[in-house]
Amino acid sequence: MTESQAREEICRVGRSLFERGYVHATAGNISMRLGDSEGGGFLITPTDACLGFLAPSRLARLDANAQQTSGDKASKTLALHTRIYQAARAYDAQTCCVIHTHSTHCVGLTLRPPLDRLPELLPAITPYFVMKVGHVPVIPYHRPGNSAAAQWVADTIRRYGQAGTPIRAVMLSRLGPNVWHDSPAAAMATLEELEETARLVCLSATAPEPLTEPQINELRQTFGARW
Repeated sequence: MTESQAREEICRVGRSLFERGYVHATAGNISMRLGDSEGGGFLITPTDACLGFLAPSRLARLDANAQQTSGDKASKTLALHTRIYQAARAYDAQTCCVIHTHSTHCVGLTLRPPLDRLPELLPAITPYFVMKVGHVPVIPYHRPGNSAAAQWVADTIRRYGQAGTPIRAVMLSRLGPNVWHDSPAAAMATLEELEETARLVCLSATAPEPLTEPQINELRQTFGARW
């Protein structure tokens, strides 16, 4: 994907998420890692930008060292995004897009007791959550932009990867999910599946029973689910 195409795709995905209520106001951000043929480096949405009204020319452009070279001021979550790329590419080398939202139902689950003590956001309650999302560890609350959160996320990605269950998402307690994949469309689909699963849990009168280990193992064998 060329840099021009990447700019357009970030704006398309941002607009789609905004119009369907996955993001609101100026919450959320999107970044892409550019290939060597495009000079490397990154694109990221500007700080306090509304994802529904992004302009391709105003996206922040950064070099391979994450130093901004053009565009509006980069999102304050830049350090988190770059740490995600660095850690996740050890297990998914094609990772090139990170999306962060404040998705309502995901955030809502972290507001239930025990606050900040959930090891993972959701159990394996649906086959598509297991297949398309996988484990989503919860990161204890840090203020937005805190570098400690970036380190915590990177360490978590490595821990799951070393255990043989690479992840594509983490949940920042009280803030929202970060998801990553090999294209903006794939990252958006992961985010959608995650939020819709969280919505199912929020709508359930009682805690849903997770899939059994034999059922999960069947998803591993049939679809390569990483659970």
